[in-house]
Amino acid sequence: MDPLGAPSQFVDVDSLPGWADAYEAKQLDSHQNPVEKAQLDVRSPFPYRKDINAKIILWKGNVALLNCTAIVNTSNESLTDKNPVSESIFMHAGPDLRDELQKLRGCRTGEAKLTKGFNLAARFIIHTVGPKYKSRYRTAAESSLYSCYRNVLQLAKEQAMCSVGFCVINSLKRCYPLEDATHIALRTVRRFLEIHGATLEKVVFAVSELEEATYQKLLPLYFPRSLEEEIQSLPYLPADIGNAEGEPVVPERQIRITEKPGVPDDASDEEGLEADLSFIGSHAFARMEGDVDKQRRLILQGQLSEAALQKQHQRNYNRWLCQARAEDLSDIASLKALYQTGVDNCGRTVMVVVGRNIPVTLIDMEKALLYFIHVMDHIAAKEYVLVYFHTLTNDYNQLDSNFLKKLYDVVDAKYKRNLKALYFVHPTFRSKVSAWFFTTFTVSGLKDKIHYVESLQQLFTAIPPEQIDLPPFVLEYDARENGPYYSSYPPSPDL
Repeated sequence: MDPLGAPSQFVDVDSLPGWADAYEAKQLDSHQNPVEKAQLDVRSPFPYRKDINAKIILWKGNVALLNCTAIVNTSNESLTDKNPVSESIFMHAGPDLRDELQKLRGCRTGEAKLTKGFNLAARFIIHTVGPKYKSRYRTAAESSLYSCYRNVLQLAKEQAMCSVGFCVINSLKRCYPLEDATHIALRTVRRFLEIHGATLEKVVFAVSELEEATYQKLLPLYFPRSLEEEIQSLPYLPADIGNAEGEPVVPERQIRITEKPGVPDDASDEEGLEADLSFIGSHAFARMEGDVDKQRRLILQGQLSEAALQKQHQRNYNRWLCQARAEDLSDIASLKALYQTGVDNCGRTVMVVVGRNIPVTLIDMEKALLYFIHVMDHIAAKEYVLVYFHTLTNDYNQLDSNFLKKLYDVVDAKYKRNLKALYFVHPTFRSKVSAWFFTTFTVSGLKDKIHYVESLQQLFTAIPPEQIDLPPFVLEYDARENGPYYSSYPPSPDL
């Protein structure tokens, strides 16, 4: 209580409802059924995490009134900006704040600096400077805004803060489109909490009435509150979701500086060239790209080094991945030809391919390739196995060897490195011959990973039956051909 018994104007973050609270209450009221396992054939790069959702609060109110460890002030380079957020913070903090700011000698765009909270309920104020937005310099603005949120969170981590109250850093004066900026804000906070958020207990997004609707719309993309919401939100994710830290990625502007300028690429130390290729924003001049046209000409002439070829391949894959995230692939997804199921005996993710569900002559096979990349990109980051059901496929379901070669050539190296086994279920003599030719003369690296499986009983020695969702026609065929030993195992719905 304030003097004279007046209620305090400050708001305790622990009294605010969490991001997931209202949603969970709604689910209890509506008695919604959980998503069936078979529906989880595509997972979001921002999967449902109850522990992370518990840290998120969306609050319509004045950030200056939050009683938390630190609040965020958005300002200009001289820290004298007169926007509504700053003016409210100055009014509630008192005159000592202005004196303290003079000692900081300003703050550059993207940086974050710390002062005491003075008369605020918050113990600290973290000051940051958002970028001025111009469409022609969009990439620079995205990187700077990412740095604002990342540096605020890093400062909070270094100071062992428990809670942080964010204002909307991109002010109207700086012309940053609200929706674009919100994507960067949410994904940066999400990635930070995933990797470095052990000490942070609460992150509050304090928004105005004008901003609230945008945050309500975009929060489910990065902080889905259920498996249902994760699946529903996936098609609305933008093509560029940043790297592992949420930082915007521009593959075409990836640069490197060689250790020996003037020395041809093939004369340089190969191990140095194969080191981690950091993107702009992490190490501004870590590596210099060179003349792209010249590199393409050298590739055609067979003169480019192995490291440079790998880098060119990575750029090509990133283009496919961006296109896959932007494309509407719902028609391919509805085929249920590729989906994630459980794990094998070694704990590796199991991905299923159903051959009979691929109408090769009726669908756009380039979209099928995009869908494969869209589904598999984050799966292939760790060890996994593929189960291919050749059961009852016919000429209309046979994947062309040229398509398979293109897929093998397009995908990232992690796909090949982390694929530990490919179980070829119910093969025919013809399919075995075709697979032998393909893996012997086209993609020899796959040959040792293929295991031909004649029955489900044999498959279940590697993958427990409760860990794999089986199409009903596969069960029926296996019971007819190999006996009903496993035919009583319940089939997966919707397949």
